[in-house]
Amino acid sequence: MLIIADKGYVSRELDHFLAERGVRLIRPSYRNRTPHPGEPLLKAVRQLIESVNDTLKGQLDLEQHGGRTIEGVGVRIAQRLLALTAAIWHNRATGQPVTRSLTAYDH
Repeated sequence: MLIIADKGYVSRELDHFLAERGVRLIRPSYRNRTPHPGEPLLKAVRQLIESVNDTLKGQLDLEQHGGRTIEGVGVRIAQRLLALTAAIWHNRATGQPVTRSLTAYDH
């Protein structure tokens, strides 16, 4: 298993705990430390995650979900994730230049 994390997850105890369970943790290194293998890939992954989060908050109004219970919030989040996934799939299948854009579906 591979976990990608922020540089706030720096701890010998955490590293030891995860290593015992066969989990590999990739996170950015501090400036005074040697970079970890695979670290150059983190910037692209983080940009993707931030872009998806921005789409969920902006175009899909995730912050104003309207759920009143934990189950309701879960359903509303699932609806938005499924809508975004469907839009990305459709945009890729139809050769759209920007796959995460939902502008064509805003009515």
